Amino acid sequence: MPPLPYKRPLIKISGEALMGSGRYGIDMATLDAIAADIAEVCRQGIRPAVVVGGGNIYRGLTGAAGGMDRVKGDFMGMLATVMNGLAMEQTLKRLGQPAQVYSGLPVPTVCKTFSRDEAVKDMEAGRVVVLAGGTGNPFFTTDTTAALRAAELGCDAILKATQVDGIYSEDPKVNPAALRFDRLSFSEVLSRDLKVMDAAAIALARDNAIPVVVFSLHQTGAIAKVMRGEAVCSVAGSDAAA
Repeated sequence: MPPLPYKRPLIKISGEALMGSGRYGIDMATLDAIAADIAEVCRQGIRPAVVVGGGNIYRGLTGAAGGMDRVKGDFMGMLATVMNGLAMEQTLKRLGQPAQVYSGLPVPTVCKTFSRDEAVKDMEAGRVVVLAGGTGNPFFTTDTTAALRAAELGCDAILKATQVDGIYSEDPKVNPAALRFDRLSFSEVLSRDLKVMDAAAIALARDNAIPVVVFSLHQTGAIAKVMRGEAVCSVAGSDAAA
């Protein structure tokens, strides 16, 4: 496909992606590779924001399934994303790419609390804005955080790095015959109940006309390659031609 036209994308990276081949925590080689990829995107003149998940450390839903209070579990999950956000920020800086982490959950001793105006100024100054702490509220996923922050920051796309190379009718790891979509509308995503992002995130993206690009992180330089049109991906947008 041709190079993607986006100049201000929000990149959504799951906590699980930071584990690499491990089963828990942060694999530093994997973190270095992802951060280097983001830095390369910046060298292309693109001004990205990054939302990081926390599933490599803790998931609120998992805790709730084990009997923990859901609200407390979700706050623990948000704190996990702050840890990942700080790791991403520090790695980007070590690679020479300016960055600033913001948390939707106020932890002022650790990092700045999210401010839309300050974050926009940082992006315009060439800093990668790393967004952690979810929305600061329980019951919202990092997918919803990504869509909300993309709308707030005026981002022109959401790039969702996943374990597969696009949007499928079913999990292709479970059903190898699953149908893959190159492009489809948000209405199709919702009506088919495709597991691209949760419904609240898709609704936010639809209402703010922010396309969602789904691609696999399992190749070197995946984010930069997607932006250059050199990697397979799927695009969900306001209409089938988005």
